[in-house]
Amino acid sequence: MIDWTDRHCRFFHRQITPRAMLYTEMIVADAILHGDREHILGFDNQEHPVALQLGGSDPEKLAQAARIGADFGFDMINLNIGCPSDRVRSGAFGACLMRDPPLVAACVAAMKEAVSVPVSVKCRIGVDEQEPHEILPRFIETLSQAGCAHFIIHARKAWLDGLSPKQNRSVPPLDYELVYGIKKSFPDLSIMLNGGVRDVAAAQTHLSHLDGVMIGRAAYEQPFSLAEFDRVLLGGERGRPTRRDIVEAMIPYLARLCAQGDKPHRVTRHMLGLFHGQPGARKWRQFLTVEGVRDGAGPEVLEKALAMMPEQSLNHGQEEATGSSDGIFKR
Repeated sequence: MIDWTDRHCRFFHRQITPRAMLYTEMIVADAILHGDREHILGFDNQEHPVALQLGGSDPEKLAQAARIGADFGFDMINLNIGCPSDRVRSGAFGACLMRDPPLVAACVAAMKEAVSVPVSVKCRIGVDEQEPHEILPRFIETLSQAGCAHFIIHARKAWLDGLSPKQNRSVPPLDYELVYGIKKSFPDLSIMLNGGVRDVAAAQTHLSHLDGVMIGRAAYEQPFSLAEFDRVLLGGERGRPTRRDIVEAMIPYLARLCAQGDKPHRVTRHMLGLFHGQPGARKWRQFLTVEGVRDGAGPEVLEKALAMMPEQSLNHGQEEATGSSDGIFKR
């Protein structure tokens, strides 16, 4: 998710879920080729397993960016052709590429040739006037012939003409049965689902048909829910971690960042939802929002915020979670 699942968000989420695959925000291939690569791609080793999500439509540039990402240590390279944002459309990539399967196949083939780590594709079920039941099976087949064996399908159309990016996340109806049908038609491919998965029960239903689920905004808005997903779906340890454990793990990370001259807000903005639904949640959000941007602020921001929270909110473990960086959970 652009501007959301940066390295600080992913490090935070990793404290909650030890096992889920985490994803970067979508990064344009040109930015990697011509920008500050350490700034753009650098990440903490604790983030593994972590996938690099790329945007672009030039096979050669995507291959170069994928190779650079693999050299940085990413565990998977993902091509995003599901994003409907205006910025993406103006660059002739993202969801609009679903109209050009041969070009996407060429991009996949070039990326596969460039790296030894898995290459996956995240897509929609169709765009605008396309009929998903007709085009999606052909689309998957075309890309699988190019070497792609891993797909994450957002089970909504993208309406590039008529809906805003925000509306595209909720207005087009979800068609889970279509995605289930893709798995039946292509049993040897890894088919994962994205869109509308907000709790463990829903994820379990999808995992009875598919190979995995990707959880995006629900995980960002209620990050502690990742602990429950981890426990139930990935065999994590019941009752751990607590919210106190998570905050205490973030304090030394924040201290290292502040020592480099950054403001706490770069980290704490991702932590605002940690106490969602718990006593003191509003006070937690307000304190971090105000104090995280003050001049001279440091890791004491988290220490003070932690001291303000009621004991009952701090020490509840995974069994109290109710709800992704996008997170991938597999059966």
